[in-house]
Amino acid sequence: MNRHIYFIVMFLNCLIVFSQKELKQEVYFETDKYDIPTTEESRLLLFISKLSDLDIESISIYGFCDDVGAPAYNLKLSQQRADAIKAVFADNEISESLISNVDGKGQILLRIVEEKDVVKIRGLNRKVEIIVKEKASIVKEETPIVEEKKKDAAELIKGDIKVGDKIIFENLLFKTGYTILMPESKKVLENIAKSLEERNDVYFTIQGHVCCTQYSRDAVDRKTKKQNLSEARAKFVYDFFVKKGIEKKRMRYVGMRRKFPLGGDPELDRRVEILITHVDESLNVK
Repeated sequence: MNRHIYFIVMFLNCLIVFSQKELKQEVYFETDKYDIPTTEESRLLLFISKLSDLDIESISIYGFCDDVGAPAYNLKLSQQRADAIKAVFADNEISESLISNVDGKGQILLRIVEEKDVVKIRGLNRKVEIIVKEKASIVKEETPIVEEKKKDAAELIKGDIKVGDKIIFENLLFKTGYTILMPESKKVLENIAKSLEERNDVYFTIQGHVCCTQYSRDAVDRKTKKQNLSEARAKFVYDFFVKKGIEKKRMRYVGMRRKFPLGGDPELDRRVEILITHVDESLNVK
């Protein structure tokens, strides 16, 4: 009897460990349209904002139409609706690598419950379904790998630098879609500001970057709703440095959009770096 209980407990533990959570969202469209209505876009952006803290395995996007119109037309329109939703995900820094399906499924056949419900039912069939799967929670023991410590940005600034050098603020990470720093990054920026204050001979451009957008576009700043997130991140750092006493004449800021992705983890493209534009050798470094 005890043995049976043991196997039941182990089975339940496996269910907990390997369980996956799914989040679903539907976006509704007007007849013959694939432009997202304003109210539906607001609902979609709210849904996307909730994905920032999730460990996502995959995102599936399925487009649908009502039963009015030719099947070929409906198939094309449903695909256009799915593509429109995908574009919004990209503009809000959701990595394209997470999107496993973007499919137009064509029309949904009308199922009449009551004759007066036909218009409403067709309206609910003109939609895109979004399914977000979180990664299964699996705990693994791994052998620690000892790596040689690499100099961080604050240390590099103190060293030998020259015009044209680019210093990436590697551990300066932002919340998806915002100019808000991740909590662990605040101390990083403090240390960088201190190093730059000491190196009063260095002039530089602050360059902001975003991840995941299409065609080298900028991402949307979810706070202001403007499509200038890379510039907003650079300005955030600029303003921070000004408050820390760094002279404005030593620096400028610019948004680089998604022109220069690093090719690794998408969160590392939500970054800021500086380009050294001038080193005044006549000054004594503090």
